[in-house]
Amino acid sequence: MPVPVRVSTSAGRAGPHRTGLPRLRTALAVAGTALVVRRALRRRIRRSPLWPLPALEQPISGRRRETGAGRGPAQGRPVPLRLRVAERTEAAEGVVALRLEGERLPAWEPGAHLDLVLPSGAVRQYSLCGEPADAVRADGGSYTVAVRLIENGRGGSREVHEALRAGTTVEARGPRNRFPLEDHHAYLFIAGGIGITPILPMVRRAEATGVPWRLLYAGRSRASMPFLPEVEKLAGGAAGASGGGRSTVVAEDEDGRPDLAAALADAPPHTAVYCCGPEPLMNAVADLLPEGPEGLTLYTERFGPVGDVAGADAAPDTGAGSGEDAAFEVELRRTGRTVTVPAGTSVLRAIREQALPDVPYSCEEGFCGTCRQRVVAGEVDHRDELLTDAEREDSLLICVSRAKPGTGLVLDL
Repeated sequence: MPVPVRVSTSAGRAGPHRTGLPRLRTALAVAGTALVVRRALRRRIRRSPLWPLPALEQPISGRRRETGAGRGPAQGRPVPLRLRVAERTEAAEGVVALRLEGERLPAWEPGAHLDLVLPSGAVRQYSLCGEPADAVRADGGSYTVAVRLIENGRGGSREVHEALRAGTTVEARGPRNRFPLEDHHAYLFIAGGIGITPILPMVRRAEATGVPWRLLYAGRSRASMPFLPEVEKLAGGAAGASGGGRSTVVAEDEDGRPDLAAALADAPPHTAVYCCGPEPLMNAVADLLPEGPEGLTLYTERFGPVGDVAGADAAPDTGAGSGEDAAFEVELRRTGRTVTVPAGTSVLRAIREQALPDVPYSCEEGFCGTCRQRVVAGEVDHRDELLTDAEREDSLLICVSRAKPGTGLVLDL
């Protein structure tokens, strides 16, 4: 930009026009030289592999940059961490609990989870089930997760069980919280099996703050239910199907199936119902909710997609692209690259193959939120069932969502 020149005259100064004109010419010459140099530098910078420079995660002023209404920066860009397995214990049959130590660990609230980058490179999400205070201890912070071995799963749980031993280091991202404990005057917690992991910190928080709560904890057998001794301790003694204390533990091999209708019917009006577990359990709770007391509010966390999140009516891959699944382009604003997303190919896959092989992802089905990216421009065809309406205004999950037909996208990548 040319340097602004201001010409002024003062009273009592002889010949203002004779002295002002040379100064003006000199200033214009300097400005012209500066403009030429600036253009040369710009051409050199654009030939550099560092162009364009990536945006700062935090402005140098020290002010936090908001990523959206009501969301902290960790939601959009999880904090990278290096953790060490300090302790490994058997939490139940087929369940290992890992205490992960690290330095300057971010704080977390009940309902949060970590993205663990396993030795193979696979990324899996595991709920934090320890005490939030453990993360910020002066003598060293730690997180605790528990993982059940899934015989026919995608391999993440088996890798955790076989590869993560005491002393192993592992990369992690987060914590993130898509299942936060909202303020309510009463809680009903319903957990099935390993679904106790996000629920347990919530129960502790409700107990510590004096908010009335009840817990229904179900599993195949008592031996398979992680953290059962602590659940019974919180209830003030051994809990059973009779409902001693504020916890009801139902082992199906001894007690049969849990009575969900009775648990909901006993809840005070306007109770918050937090549920995590197998899909049939959560579907049953959702179906029974209207029959319960007035004003019950249901919060759930799923371990998998509700169904085919791309939709059964999505256009088939014909090779040429048609209708709702046509090819389009995505501009990566910070990288300075443009990638083509063919019909039948996800935005995630196109970006990884053509530009950024290390872009984070995990489930590839639109339910975990790991691949969420900020949208700078464009109209999004959202195909996930995770993001809220507010979050969809400026972000998308690149593993399933696409540009609307005839348009493209600009992402903050």
